[in-house]
Amino acid sequence: MESRCEMSESPVVVVGAGPVGLAAAAEVAERGLPVVVLERGEHAGAAVTRWHHVRLFSPWSKLVAPAARRLLEPLGWRPPNGEDYPTGDEWARLYLRPLAEALGDRVRFGAEVVGVARRGRDRVVDAGRDAEPLTVHVRTAAGEERVTARAVIDASGTWGSPNPLGGDGLPAIGEQAAGDRITYRIPNAADRYVGKHVVVAGAGHSALTALVAFAGLVERHPSTRVTWLLRRGAAVFGGGDADQLPARGALGSRAKAAVEAGHIAVVPGFRTFAVERDERLTLVSSDGERVEAVDEVVVLTGFRPDLTWLSEIRLALDATLQAPVGLAPLIDPNVHSCGTVPPHGVRELAHPEPNVFLAGMKSYGRAPTFLALTGYEQVRSIAAALAGDREAAERVELVLPETGVCGGTGLFDASPASSGGCCGVQDVSLSAP
Repeated sequence: MESRCEMSESPVVVVGAGPVGLAAAAEVAERGLPVVVLERGEHAGAAVTRWHHVRLFSPWSKLVAPAARRLLEPLGWRPPNGEDYPTGDEWARLYLRPLAEALGDRVRFGAEVVGVARRGRDRVVDAGRDAEPLTVHVRTAAGEERVTARAVIDASGTWGSPNPLGGDGLPAIGEQAAGDRITYRIPNAADRYVGKHVVVAGAGHSALTALVAFAGLVERHPSTRVTWLLRRGAAVFGGGDADQLPARGALGSRAKAAVEAGHIAVVPGFRTFAVERDERLTLVSSDGERVEAVDEVVVLTGFRPDLTWLSEIRLALDATLQAPVGLAPLIDPNVHSCGTVPPHGVRELAHPEPNVFLAGMKSYGRAPTFLALTGYEQVRSIAAALAGDREAAERVELVLPETGVCGGTGLFDASPASSGGCCGVQDVSLSAP
């Protein structure tokens, strides 16, 4: 009885002070429940500011969570023009940081979550499990501590776990040894690549963003070479004019024009097996094809969730995507694109461990089709469920923008002549020239 009372008085712990984590805190606080956000960085949107130079392809009107707006506006905050497209820096500076300030001492920075468990129970133990609260293991500059929680919403994202260059999901032979020549993020300053041979690996919107930037560099400095490696059979460029997010469609159109202008050499069906290093790099495919005299490699092949610190929690994850089993069929990139993913909430995000949820990009596992709007709807539903409002938790309150022609990566591997494209991670588009 004492444990159940303790659970009811304990906070909902949100991991991560990014867009979805802060939206979750706003939703939970609005429901009158205690909430604590634990962020290992030193400010809100720490991961977002790592790609501060990149412009989103969603406008401001789709990037402010409804509960966050309701919290901020009475405090005098005014949203930016809803039709403008912010950079990562602007999203963090003009929205995420004010939101964290409005949440006040509910948000703790410099607090890294290193584990979650049932108090006194590892994942094997059944006896008494349901009566015990969750414990969140936290590392800070002052040492280690435990936070008792009634629920945990993991909105920590996937930014820290980029996929490797290797075509089988593991680093290619020699990839780690060549780490000083390989980056896994969209470059900030393209000018550092002047006169070099740059290889871009990846097929999503992050790759298209980098390619458009490099194409501009080639126009200014023709000695620069850009090679685009595709694991699939042909280049695809998204929905173009049919995309309901115009900036996303324009990005694909610009990348297509750069390829057609000869600024980018496309190597389809290349799955990297090895990276050979001499004075320069040579990439070798699993079929023995070689891309030689490479100076730098930009790997933009997506991200994956870090599940190591959830090892003592009973999660039900899809064997392929590492997403919740109720959600995985709805987001499988072999079938779905951004616009064909149906709205979903607490029902699809539930796990065998009660009151533990993966939300935001992390909930999508390895699927690359996530939009911020999706995360905001997820945490609205989760907060309603935690407050006992099951009707609101199961109500659909979201319609996603479609591309009209987009499909999944597996589909295009099987049918390379298709003209569609799959969506990129976290609304990322191209920074203004």
